[in-house]
Formats: sequence, structure tokens, C-alpha cells
Amino acid sequence: MNRVFIVDGARTPFLKARAEPGPFSASDLAVASARPLLARQPFSATQLDEVIVGCVIPAADEANIARLIALRLGCGKRVPAHTVQRNCASGLQAIATAAERIQLGRSHLVLAGGTEAMSRAPIQWNSAMAGWLGKMLRARNPLQRLQALARFRPSLLKPVYALLLGLTDPLVKLSMGQTAEILAHHFGISRETQDVYALNSHKRLAAAFDAGHMNAEVETLYEVNERFYTEDTGLRRDTDLGQLAQLRPVFDRKYGLVTSGNSSQVTDGAAMLVLASETAVKQHGLSVLGEWVDHEWAGVDPSQMGLGPVHAVAQLLVRQKMKMRDLQQLELNEAFAVQVLACQAAWDSAQYAREELGLDAPIGAMDPERLNPEGGAIANGHPVGASGARIVLHLLHALHRRGGGQGIATLCIGGGQGGAMLLRAEGHKS
Repeated sequence: MNRVFIVDGARTPFLKARAEPGPFSASDLAVASARPLLARQPFSATQLDEVIVGCVIPAADEANIARLIALRLGCGKRVPAHTVQRNCASGLQAIATAAERIQLGRSHLVLAGGTEAMSRAPIQWNSAMAGWLGKMLRARNPLQRLQALARFRPSLLKPVYALLLGLTDPLVKLSMGQTAEILAHHFGISRETQDVYALNSHKRLAAAFDAGHMNAEVETLYEVNERFYTEDTGLRRDTDLGQLAQLRPVFDRKYGLVTSGNSSQVTDGAAMLVLASETAVKQHGLSVLGEWVDHEWAGVDPSQMGLGPVHAVAQLLVRQKMKMRDLQQLELNEAFAVQVLACQAAWDSAQYAREELGLDAPIGAMDPERLNPEGGAIANGHPVGASGARIVLHLLHALHRRGGGQGIATLCIGGGQGGAMLLRAEGHKS
């Protein structure tokens, strides 16, 4: 099997969704991150073997958004492209697919990543309204049109929010936030503990931006009106525990512990990476950011979807004959503060290891100082198609900056799955 290298990558600042569609489409965001990335490579965009992009809710006019992105980037008509969708891990799936293609020798240079414009999720007519419109369109004469018009009711105008549907599991009938509430009660994780974790996420991300650590991965994003963004707009530098404590529960208003403050944010953003074979690295004289080692996927009960990373990481470590302590860093996407804390509790639980993972002993929780040390989705947001690519990109830069080593990027996935990717990076050479 061929070795797989991550050459370089870039992401946009993540923009928190407001009360209206954001200024960029999902393809705009991907192009904004990939264009400077490709511009600094010694090869042309037409020399890519393929483009693979994760996206959960592309717009109607962005069908097979990967192909649209490839053409907009100047890859040319001969570079194939396809879109992948694995809910929150779509960006991770794109990188995993690219790695497998290179590993098998089918590709040598691949642009892969993820993008999402969650603020532009469609608002649809309900099925009753669609049926009424169908009757109006089928009416062949004035009398039939009047008969159809008489069936109109104001309730037909009730909109359907695609984003809310997408964040609700259709089988267990629970929103992602409700599954987080289940974890809070199952592991006895208090509201204050969740808020403390959320506050630290903002503090860590702010410190990373202030220290210049994010400069290597975040590209400035420009609007047509000359407005521009250099950092994630969901970052709340002035928040504190008092403000977080005042927020009301969102998903269980009477007894709940999960609030907008200790949850990830609805966000727009993109992250793209260049993956290469050893042959391509030598042919083009490419510098290397890191190396893909392995990845794993796991399934769990959809009502406890936040525990997906527990299983994916455990299976990955067992196959690689590694322990949690062998990792220099773990990037665990912060869907909810309680979800991260529940994963830590499960990894550290002998009972969970025995009954759920089939292990004789727990793999152990990750050192909190090496778990999301620059914050995560609670502070910078979770554009679902892009987050998997973002954590891979950030993990490699962080490992490189801290002297190298191995780390895992992992996410929980709506529908009851977990994904994990093992990566290796060399230390920074001054």
C-alpha cells in the first residue's frame, strides 16, 4: 500500500449564522479556502487527479458540489470530482476516501475537504402545501382552479425548516441536542461542568488567535462589499460563567442542561486539504505537513450518537496497538460540551469498556491539556460538512508546532456513528 501525505491545507474563518442567509454559498466558501491553497503549490490545478468534497446540505443549484468547486478552481474539464455525505463527518469522509484512493495507487494528487453554508439551509413548503400546489397546476379550466383555490387553508403556509429536520434523527425522533441531554443524565454531568468546558473552549481559541497559531490555517475571507473576516465570528472573547449560567436550556426547557452556550454553533465555513502519494511528493518537490496513518468508523445507538468517537477511537487504537497516552493530541469535535465530557467518561470507564467496547480494560481518558488545546466547535462553530476537514488540518498544524508526533481527529455523527483518523506529523524545523 502506498503512503499518504497531507501536503497543505487551508480553511475560511467560520461565520456564525444569524437571522438571515449568510453572504457565501457553500461553493463560495470552498473556493475561498482552496484558491490560495492551490496558488502556493508548485503544480497546477489541472494536475490534480480528482477533487472530493463533503457537504450535507448543498443548494439546489450546487448539485455534486465537488464538481462545481473543481471547475470554479480551474481544475479543467478532465479532473473528476465527487461529493460525499456522512453527516457531521462528511469532511473527514472526503479525506478518508482520498487517502484510500492514494493508498491503492488510483490517485496521486487529490484536493479533499468539506464545506457548508448552514445559514442557507432551505425553507420548504410542507407536504400539504405541495399537494395543493399540485392540484392548482393540474387544474385545466377556471372551474377546477376555483375548486382547488377553495381548498386553500392558512395552515398550508407553515414552513418546513430543512436544518431542523436534518438535525433530528428520523428513527428515534430526537434532535441532536436531545441526545446530548441523554448523555448528561447518563453520566451525571452537571450544567456547571458543561459551562466551564464551554468557557475554556472560547478562552483557548482566543489565545490561539492572539498567539498567531491560527495564521497558518485560516485564510482571510472577503465579501464583495469590502467587508472581510480574519477569525471565527462565533468566538466570544467576553463571555464568562455568569453569562453562560443565565442561558436557558434549549432542548429540554424544564429539566435540561444543554444550552446554546455549551453547544456548537450553526455556522458557515469550509476547509480544504491537498493529499499526495510519495511519488507525487518527490515528483513535485512538495513539503509535507503530515501523514495519514489510518482511520476507523463505528456505529452506536442513534439516541446516544455523541458516544460514536468512543468506539471509533477505541477500535483504531486497538488495531494500531496503541494507548491513549501514546497520542500527543486529540481533536474531538465539540458538538456539545457534554458530548466531549461523556466521551472522556466512557473512555475512562471499566464498565463501558467491558460491556460496550468488549475490552478487558478502559483505554483511559485523554489528558485534558492535550484535548482540543486550541478550543473547538463550541467557540468556532460546526459547519457540518467542513468540521471533519477542519480538525484534521488543525491537528496537523498543532502537532507540527509542538514538536511532532501522533494524534487523532474524531467526531460524533448524527444517526449514531463515530469517525476517527490517526495522523502523524514531524516537528517544526527552525
